[in-house]
Amino acid sequence: MLKLALFDCDGTLVDSQHAIIAAMEAGFAAHGVISPPPMAVRRVVGLPLVAAVAQLAPLLDASAHEAIAEAYKAAFYHNRLAGTHPEPLFDGVLEALDRLEAAGFALGIATGKSRRGLDATLAHHGLAPRFVTLQTSDRVAGKPSPDMVHAALAESGADASGTVVIGDTSFDILMARNARVRSVGVAWGYHDGAELLAAGADRLVHDYAALPDAVAGLLDKG
Repeated sequence: MLKLALFDCDGTLVDSQHAIIAAMEAGFAAHGVISPPPMAVRRVVGLPLVAAVAQLAPLLDASAHEAIAEAYKAAFYHNRLAGTHPEPLFDGVLEALDRLEAAGFALGIATGKSRRGLDATLAHHGLAPRFVTLQTSDRVAGKPSPDMVHAALAESGADASGTVVIGDTSFDILMARNARVRSVGVAWGYHDGAELLAAGADRLVHDYAALPDAVAGLLDKG
């Protein structure tokens, strides 16, 4: 049986909060609207972009949500080219990926990023060849829908019983539950650990050193 470790990106693999907050501020400013506070922006990381904007600005109409999202994408792209808001890997990512691969896991990603954004992030860190499936919310229904997990299983050949989702938000955990796969919450991201457990995470880890054993242990239980 192929085993699949399916990672979120923002807040799980990379710390992109400053880049996301800056782009969201620019997106709202381009529409002449005051941006929500950074903590509110952190809360919606992981949702599809238009859905995130809609949650941040529920009094605006759908066309405004779309316009802010487009301005966000333009700002994020500009900031990436300028190098003003890097997206560093969290400490221990590479070692954890090595250990998971050595334990027989294939690696995948399911993220609220666009495919263009994900490709740029992975290319910057030289990680693209390590992942056998890349699922983004501009191509498949976003979290907490199970569709990205289902697409990852179809593309990789993995089975739900051998798959573990790894993420930092309740959206990741709910996606895993909706897809009937196991999940590990990571406490270094944008939702706190208690919230991840309340959403149904099977395990919670506080650093990357603990992640490979937590993921493997879920499948060892059967």
